[in-house]
Amino acid sequence: MARIIVLDDVLDAGVMIKRILSRKGHDVEPFTEEEDALAYVRAHKVDVAILDIKLKKMSGVDVLEELKKLSPATRVIMLTGYPTLETAREAQQLGAFEYCVKPIDKDELEEKVAIALEESGR
Repeated sequence: MARIIVLDDVLDAGVMIKRILSRKGHDVEPFTEEEDALAYVRAHKVDVAILDIKLKKMSGVDVLEELKKLSPATRVIMLTGYPTLETAREAQQLGAFEYCVKPIDKDELEEKVAIALEESGR
């Protein structure tokens, strides 16, 4: 079982991802506020973080950069409804493991999380 956080400005999206990944036995915490998610990472070992690129106060890329300072071993999967090569490249340079395009495909999400955990030795 892995500890996973989901940060999305839409609570329903985080709850949906929690439902999908909880069925696989993972402990999933959804967040809508960037600071709450980062505070959770400061207090807990997080295996995978799923971050939306469009958030309320910060961009997902900014949260990614901060999260990697706090927890370099955490694998990050970025979510976006608006995929661009520039965003993907920037996210990868900052340490994102992968990204998924919204609307989220359940099988694709499960597969990317499984690969992230496998590559991190979990």
